[in-house]
Amino acid sequence: MAAKRRQQNSAAHENGNKSTSNNNGKVKPSRRKDRGSGDASTGQISKWRQLGIPYLTLVGVLAITCGVLHRNHISFMFESDRHFSHLSSLERELAFRTEMGLYYSYFKTMIGAPTVMDGLNQIMYDNGTEFPLTINTLKRFNLYPEVVVGILFRGFTSITTHFKIHTKTCWNINRGKDLSPVQSCEGIGDPAYFYIEHVFFLNGLMMSCFFLFGTYISGSIFGGLISVCSFFFNHGEATRVQWTPPLRESFAYPFLVIEMLLVTHILKIPRPQLKHSILLAISTMSFMLPWQFAQFCLLTQAVAVFGTYVLQYIGSHKFKVILNGLSLGLVLSYGFLFGNEMLLTSFFAACLVTLHVIVHLEPLLEKLKVRFLIWVAQGGLLLVGTVGIKFLLSKLFMIADDAHIGDIFRSKFTDFKNFHTMLYTCAAEFDFMDKETPGKLTHTLLIPATLISTTALIFHVLKSEYTAWKGSQGEMEGEQEIEVEDIKYRSKPHAELLYNVFQLIGYTAMAIMIMRLKLFWTPQLCLIASLLASRQLFSFIKRQEIHWAILAAVLGLMSIQGISNLQKQWAILGEFSNVPMEEMIEWINTRTPKDAVFAGPMPTTATIKLCTLRPIVNHPHYEDAGLRERTKKVYSMYSRKPAEEVYATLLEMGVDYAVLEESWCVRRTKEGCGMVEIWDLEDVKNRGQPPLCEVLGENPGPYFEPAFKNSVYKILKLKKTKTSQRS
Repeated sequence: MAAKRRQQNSAAHENGNKSTSNNNGKVKPSRRKDRGSGDASTGQISKWRQLGIPYLTLVGVLAITCGVLHRNHISFMFESDRHFSHLSSLERELAFRTEMGLYYSYFKTMIGAPTVMDGLNQIMYDNGTEFPLTINTLKRFNLYPEVVVGILFRGFTSITTHFKIHTKTCWNINRGKDLSPVQSCEGIGDPAYFYIEHVFFLNGLMMSCFFLFGTYISGSIFGGLISVCSFFFNHGEATRVQWTPPLRESFAYPFLVIEMLLVTHILKIPRPQLKHSILLAISTMSFMLPWQFAQFCLLTQAVAVFGTYVLQYIGSHKFKVILNGLSLGLVLSYGFLFGNEMLLTSFFAACLVTLHVIVHLEPLLEKLKVRFLIWVAQGGLLLVGTVGIKFLLSKLFMIADDAHIGDIFRSKFTDFKNFHTMLYTCAAEFDFMDKETPGKLTHTLLIPATLISTTALIFHVLKSEYTAWKGSQGEMEGEQEIEVEDIKYRSKPHAELLYNVFQLIGYTAMAIMIMRLKLFWTPQLCLIASLLASRQLFSFIKRQEIHWAILAAVLGLMSIQGISNLQKQWAILGEFSNVPMEEMIEWINTRTPKDAVFAGPMPTTATIKLCTLRPIVNHPHYEDAGLRERTKKVYSMYSRKPAEEVYATLLEMGVDYAVLEESWCVRRTKEGCGMVEIWDLEDVKNRGQPPLCEVLGENPGPYFEPAFKNSVYKILKLKKTKTSQRS
């Protein structure tokens, strides 16, 4: 009977039919739901051809328009907030605070070196960032954006100089308030402008892809417009590129949108091929190279795709295409980052290994027959395998760089606290999502629109499942066996939509636990909202014109609060000025040796490295176990420890000057988050002693001597005997 059925299915496949006649003359649905004639790519091309050139041209024009609008929007807000065009070169560098200044310093290294290879050598063998250690900052800090943009700037400068093309305009700016005039240059030929323009271009490209994404999953241009308008209406909750261009997410997120669109496409087409795995690998690598956090986002993606596989919306073939693409992307990233151990021992890597094992065990798991037992087995294997492999690799390679991540989550759900977790959780962006965010997204109707779209999809899926189950009841008992080929290529409609909903669930969990991660959540809400325009999900609206009228009304209602949000952003007018920092930088440049080593608060040391090129011992890139311990030693200046002990610690680290910000002695973002309070958790024996920062502020002797002081910063020079001088 099975042999006869295979012959019938084969004949149906050759004829391009989706039904098969059994030996009783009855017609039943074929088990090969996705197997049609011809190549998958050919089918997709034919589909696009049917839409017509005018339609595709309109889509292309709208995508480009959305990209240009977003690029101009974020550029305008950045200029309005900083008055960047009227800042001097030093002020522009000072505007890149904390991590931004650290990253920009390596772009400055790349363009200032005699040759590209000299620049690469300087950042790959850097002994000025964690003095006296020599580290590969390209490996540690994901600096490929700075390398690429630096090379582009050198080429651009060479060409424009050769052809005598004018690329910038300079003039003197009178700053008033007893401040000296400064020269300010505006134009793409200025290094800072060239750098941020590439960020703005990338995020303009992101919005073009975002429009295409919304159009693709909804099957309607209206869907693309809804996704883009929702993003603009909730811009402050969706991105911070307009305020912080050099951050890693500014370079990485555009590639995530492309990567997710590619995954969605693979899930939708019948027969993805090797080329799809290669394209996915390239996009995955492009997302991972600029940002160390990419692995956690991709972990949720792997689990989301696994969800569609478990529910039998895709077969093992399609699942393997995606797994192979993600795995190859991880391997390439590991190679280009010179064997970055955090990637090798990440949960993402462990998850991929586990998923490969699960999919290869498919023939064995299918023998369990009961679908619920198969789900339990697959879920159990995923959990145990991922956690087990992760900790096995971490122990094997003795890597603890990402141990703080587990501690952060542990501190959120228990009373566990330590110095490092408090530095994170006391910052608002690493706290739980605030109550205002869901309210803001509800006022623009983004959350209600997403809930309606998700409900419609769930209803549609359940209806399809019920219809398929009801139809399967009429099958003959002898035809219940399932071929391996059927399992491999099985497919159900809307797998790509289900994946995006699963992805939204993952991003929601991330955003709730760490508010900073709402930059993933809000855009995904916008994409799911685009499904309001899907004719398949809302087929009960019989006439398309009525559907369009409803969508226009929804956009109109969204715009009431959305335009108000945009007007508030456009109304922001500021001008960057940090005179105390500028005074300190000028003093360091003119009054200290070029090899003088500095320690201090992480945001400040990054600025010192960028603007003075002096060696530093700690910096804001906190994702390294060794660096966390170095920073903890430096921050002992804000503890209650004896001055002699802190002096000995800093002296051992090779520090010449320690920067003390007296405000850190008293500043607290919330209860228990003052620097002295954080130290009281660790340094129990010195509780009750006066804070050392206050002592050093009043009387730095006998181990320190005051070297510089203004309204914000105090620089203390470590007194050194002849035996303690650096050779």
